[in-house]
Amino acid sequence: MTDKRSTEPRATRRWRRRLGRLLVAAALIGVLVFDRSPLAIVAVLFVLVVPFEKLFPRHPGQRVRRPDVGTDMAYAIGQPALAVAGIAVAVMVGIASLAWVPGLAIRPLVAMIPGGIKPFVGIALFDLAIYWVHRWSHEVPVLWRFHSIHHSTEHLDWVSGFRSHPFDGAIVAPPFVFLLAAGFTAEFSGLLAVIQIVTGIFLHANVRWRLRPLHRVVITPEFHHWHHANETSAINTNYSVFLPLWDLLFGSYHMPSDRRPQRYGVDEPIPDGIVAQLAHPLRGIGNPFRVVRHPVRSARGGWRFTRRLVRDIGRSTFRSRQAVVTRF
Repeated sequence: MTDKRSTEPRATRRWRRRLGRLLVAAALIGVLVFDRSPLAIVAVLFVLVVPFEKLFPRHPGQRVRRPDVGTDMAYAIGQPALAVAGIAVAVMVGIASLAWVPGLAIRPLVAMIPGGIKPFVGIALFDLAIYWVHRWSHEVPVLWRFHSIHHSTEHLDWVSGFRSHPFDGAIVAPPFVFLLAAGFTAEFSGLLAVIQIVTGIFLHANVRWRLRPLHRVVITPEFHHWHHANETSAINTNYSVFLPLWDLLFGSYHMPSDRRPQRYGVDEPIPDGIVAQLAHPLRGIGNPFRVVRHPVRSARGGWRFTRRLVRDIGRSTFRSRQAVVTRF
């Protein structure tokens, strides 16, 4: 297979490498000097989750020191710096997504909801919105470039959930902006985003619990492991983060009763190590400062990119489940 990066100008590859190294350096400085909480979080998760993985392993042969665990640990420890980069992009994505438009449209209806019911409506709306942005991150090529980093891990366990490109975290921004515009408080919207992130970490655990009675009620580790399975029938399924209802409704629910996922990861080549993975989705983008030298050309390119993105989102939204059988 031809390496696409080899066709890029040397200057482009250089700035991508520098960006990745800068993010890693900032993460290390942040941990050692300003905020050591990531180390504490990793230690707490290790103590809480690893014993269950040893007592009830889904994959008994998988060790704690399995391949690429160092890369996932680097993502976990570097979360403060990675989060800063992710939040900056998320703000821009949230505004540019126009998710606040439908939010404003339903704001009068939300204001009529009784206080006791309003939180449940908010959870359902958040879950529905994030279902679609999660689905688009799989089925829209330019978004999959970033989300594929999260799916590149071939071993699911207590720390694998941290592997995620910071720009991919912007997936939460449109649902967050949608809820704010609809009249829900920032505290409520932020709490749902935090719960979604924390829950996601535990859903990656290497535990064999099926929890069959809950399969169609709330998502479980079994549900999410199938989402990560690199098997033809499982690809592009199980997008929900709280309620499987949306996968059932939109035809992306996949929970075989006679077998369990055995193979994870992606078929496309993803480089090893956090620095290379942070730079990998940026291949082909070119120097971001070219907009200063060529504003008109950059504006035209931005318009073409936007049209292509909207077209691909539309195709993902309206295509049948049966047509979605391969990842980009």
